Amino acid sequence: MSNNHVHIESNLRNIKIALLTNFIFTIIELIGGFFANSVAIISDAVHDLGDTIALSFSYFSERFASGKSGDKNYTYGLNRLPLLSAFINSVILLVGSIFILYNTIPRLFTPAEPDADLMIIVAVIGFIANGWALLKLRKNVGLNSKVMGLHLLEDTLGWIAVLIGAFFIRFFNWYIIDPLLSICITIYILFNVVKNLRSSLRLFMQKSPESIDTIKILDFIKGFKNVISVEDFHIWSLEGTQHILSAHIKVKDSIEPSVLSDLKKSLREGIKKFGDIHSTIEVEYESENCDDHCV
Repeated sequence: MSNNHVHIESNLRNIKIALLTNFIFTIIELIGGFFANSVAIISDAVHDLGDTIALSFSYFSERFASGKSGDKNYTYGLNRLPLLSAFINSVILLVGSIFILYNTIPRLFTPAEPDADLMIIVAVIGFIANGWALLKLRKNVGLNSKVMGLHLLEDTLGWIAVLIGAFFIRFFNWYIIDPLLSICITIYILFNVVKNLRSSLRLFMQKSPESIDTIKILDFIKGFKNVISVEDFHIWSLEGTQHILSAHIKVKDSIEPSVLSDLKKSLREGIKKFGDIHSTIEVEYESENCDDHCV
């Protein structure tokens, strides 16, 4: 079994656990928020429901990402589906955070008086449930799971805020603490969402992966004595972890076939040292005219 297949199976298992945990707790949260008369908990339940939908999208995108691998019209299969999911989930998280701010800011001026004891109980359960699901997703690889982890991180931090707020409400009647903490956490999450949206858009635009040093790879290729130039050089990523490289390499006319074979092998092995990169290298002799495909 390949390492990539192992990663996919592990990702799916962890996402499924996080999905089921989040869904079950969302139901508990709605009931608890209703009986605690807590608008904050009910608002968070609505947000968790959005997270459940996002996790569902994430699970199915990961599951079917390797599909159509044998389809000639999908030469990369559906391996970019997790990237699309990561982008959509980031948008959902962005909208959800704005929704929370919209509903939380008025509470600064008209604080509610919820059942603090029940809030503490729900907050502890929420922290345990979301924290455990977050730890499961931390083991995953890929931008999609990273964004999903951000969803759960927001929920986990949110429950810490609710717990702290509930203690202040219980012992000091400081009702304003809860909305203040929620606003601070939401702003922090929004900052991270913007970064993830930028990463997704850069991958969609096929920008070279940030983890790959393209200059060093070019210098490495040009460092071989029989290499004259490197043309039509491209590096991009399918979804943030699987990287692709293609290049045309001009070599001296005097190079022997056996030396040429060793050169290509050395290039591919050397490029692998820079990251998980699948390379396609076309070699042309110095006297060949590559016309318009070497640009």
